[in-house]
Amino acid sequence: MLSRRRFLGGATIGAAAVSGGLLDWAQAWAQEQPFKPEPGARLTFLRWAKFLEAEDRATRENIAAFSKATGVEVIVNNEWQDDIQPKAAVAANVGSGPDVVWALHTTPHLFPDKLLDISDVAEYVGGRYGGWYPLIEEYGRSKGRWIGIANVVIGVLPVYRPSLVKAAGFDAFPQDTDGLLRLCQALKASGKPAGFAFGKAPSDGNSFLHWLLWAHGGKVTDEAGRSTINSPETLRAIDYARALYASFIDGTAGWNDATNNQAFLGQNISLTNNSVSIFGKARADKMAFADDIDHAAWPVGPAGGAAEFHLVYPFMVFAYTKYPNAAKALLAFLMERPQYEKLLEGSAGYVSQSLRGYESSPVWAKDPKIARFKDVAARGKPASWPGPLGSAAAGVLADYVVIDMFAEAVTGSASPKDAAAKADKRVQRHYRA
Repeated sequence: MLSRRRFLGGATIGAAAVSGGLLDWAQAWAQEQPFKPEPGARLTFLRWAKFLEAEDRATRENIAAFSKATGVEVIVNNEWQDDIQPKAAVAANVGSGPDVVWALHTTPHLFPDKLLDISDVAEYVGGRYGGWYPLIEEYGRSKGRWIGIANVVIGVLPVYRPSLVKAAGFDAFPQDTDGLLRLCQALKASGKPAGFAFGKAPSDGNSFLHWLLWAHGGKVTDEAGRSTINSPETLRAIDYARALYASFIDGTAGWNDATNNQAFLGQNISLTNNSVSIFGKARADKMAFADDIDHAAWPVGPAGGAAEFHLVYPFMVFAYTKYPNAAKALLAFLMERPQYEKLLEGSAGYVSQSLRGYESSPVWAKDPKIARFKDVAARGKPASWPGPLGSAAAGVLADYVVIDMFAEAVTGSASPKDAAAKADKRVQRHYRA
């Protein structure tokens, strides 16, 4: 699932698609911005493969405008999202590879000392656009410096078929975990079950299972970074997960981040968790049931309050790059209003802003079905919550500790107590390393 595109001047399709207004603005910006690219700069940019055509198109046009305005060649490599982290880890270890990576979650914290300090970019952009949400700062900083700048947050929420939920006996989507379980059981009985990933799905699986853990009061660590995952609250979450799993369509323990999209769009399930991409794909393909799709807030569990895990996609630059100024200029350019607003608009809710200054984007007033995604950066918790975010927390997330714990318990390969105890040992190993 790899494609390779080269952006340079007017020699490419992407560059040829740049509008005159955007190019004029980019050329003026290039003369005034503080990060002056090195002569002959050439960047390789590794990013996750597209999920939504509008986002991919907007990003390609924005990078093409940057290249034409600055003369910096940018080679973009698209990889399946699950492959980004291992490829970035290899680059960090060998000291060569892509200059800039559009990564996921805590990836920069796996090798913070291998990354360029981009605090000046964060301060420049943050100062221009209302400042960063705390969630973005937590993911972006390490030992007082910025090692990753998330330009977007992708909200992951329950997505469902309202007509099928109503047919199962529910007038509205449940607001608490007890109601969600009853709904999933009723959907299975009606022949249109739910399906959430218990497999190693970095996006949908982590979002679902961290919510499930937090909603029941479970935590991976406490505020000081001491393992607390083996707790009565975690066991309560596991018991709930086992009941949910029994109501799901078969096979969810093996699902990745693409499986639930396929199952929902294939009308095999009526409820899952996802970004707005399922809704966007159904509309783009003019599927008959596209208007019978909506999104809901995550139900509140016994712990009370919001317990949301959303997807943070940080830009990071390797310290080995020969063109640090060009890389910084690219990151700053992609966050500027003329092209950033276009990204939000074209993505139609698939991506949400990481800067407070974009809360008023017109896209959020256009469709109530996507308005719920407007504030995901303000509501989301970091993967390490409530503990510190650093290399240990990044290692726990990369090692799928939370996902594995639930998967082992719901499939019966381990008892709930044994699954929690094993997870505790794995967490402690990461925090001792």
